[in-house]
Amino acid sequence: MRGMDSTPAELPVISVSELNRTARDVLTRAFPRVHVEGEISNLRRPRSGHLYFTLKDDQAQVDCAMFRGKQRHMAFEPADGQQVLVRAAVDLYQVRGQFQLNVHSMEEAGAGALQRAFEALKQRLEAEGLFAEARKQALPRLPRRVGVITSSSGAALHDILTVLARRFPAIEVVVYPVPVQGEQAAPAIAAALARAGRRSEVDVLIVGRGGGSLEDLWPFNEEEVARAIAACPLPVVSAVGHETDVTIADLAADRRAPTPTAAAELVSPDGEAWARQLATLEQRLNAALHRRLTAEGQRLTALQRRLREPRRRLQDLGQRLDELDTRLRRSMERELAERRRRLHALHQRLRDPRRELQRQRERTAELRQRLERAMGRDTERRRQRLQLTMGRLQAASPLGPLDRGFALLQREDGGLVRSPADAPVGTRLHARLDRAGNALKLDVIEIENAPDNQADQ
Repeated sequence: MRGMDSTPAELPVISVSELNRTARDVLTRAFPRVHVEGEISNLRRPRSGHLYFTLKDDQAQVDCAMFRGKQRHMAFEPADGQQVLVRAAVDLYQVRGQFQLNVHSMEEAGAGALQRAFEALKQRLEAEGLFAEARKQALPRLPRRVGVITSSSGAALHDILTVLARRFPAIEVVVYPVPVQGEQAAPAIAAALARAGRRSEVDVLIVGRGGGSLEDLWPFNEEEVARAIAACPLPVVSAVGHETDVTIADLAADRRAPTPTAAAELVSPDGEAWARQLATLEQRLNAALHRRLTAEGQRLTALQRRLREPRRRLQDLGQRLDELDTRLRRSMERELAERRRRLHALHQRLRDPRRELQRQRERTAELRQRLERAMGRDTERRRQRLQLTMGRLQAASPLGPLDRGFALLQREDGGLVRSPADAPVGTRLHARLDRAGNALKLDVIEIENAPDNQADQ
């Protein structure tokens, strides 16, 4: 019976260091990452900046270490008695063989902490204008292709595809599969939004998932998801959880749908309504075509009436064309003959310029002679008229009687003596005897009345 027991020589002998290292490797492979919730106790922060504490519940406890580099994204200051949720790797401190958790991240546990983080992020992004209505895009009225960012195995994708197929089967769907829960969900969702924006292969995007707890929906409350939605050049519809669930993604999106089903209805037109509208348009088009065909038929009938005898009409037009052609030819011939005549005359005139010059000289001499004769006749006629006028003036001149022996009597004051009353006795007179002005000076001594009432001196 003793030979059945193992002797120490049959087992390998290892050192304590090897034992702890092997145990550490086993623990690390078995528990690469865990989430543990508990209460902080015995919190220590040495000068190195690392955190050492105990995480406990009502039945057990475990030592934890959180190195300084892992504390950059921690949103609160831990303290003893605080309930926290840590993401850690199971580890073994080889020096002392101490089982512990190597903490990668830590946050306050419970919905209250998540709600506070939600409100803080909401206020900060709202202050930046990320939720402003002015930056939101309108949804396309009739999208050709719809993109869906969600889990490829979730019920949300099935609901969206079912609604789109029912409402408008012609719409194509492009699925961008992402995890919608867990630590990798937020970066994957943000990356899918950026990829869809770069490709521009869809007209509108639906981003979301089905219902769940606040922790389950938390990737849609991450800042990187909100900023990716705001930066996306495509219209984005957020459909996260149920109607009562409101996430940061809902506030940043261009439109919010209470559920994934509602999102599919929001981005797709009602196929039945479109069919009714198309039927109405078809009826209107048919009626318009009928009216157009009727009007064109009437116009064709009128044209047919006007063209009942097209041959005769063509004959008339042909005859009219011949008449116009004949008239045109005659007119052109007359014009051409006239131009030829004028050209011949010009040619004759320019054949011998000396002859033409001699002809012009003879013409000039003839005109000069005619002008001289006309001027002589006019001068003679004017001379005769002048002589006649001068004779008339001489006949009418008061000096005319002087040539026949009469004299003109003037007083010393220059007045003419026309009657004895103009020259009383003693008046000194001047008697003008001829046209040369020869005169005698007389004194009136006596006046006798002549038979013709002339004064006698």
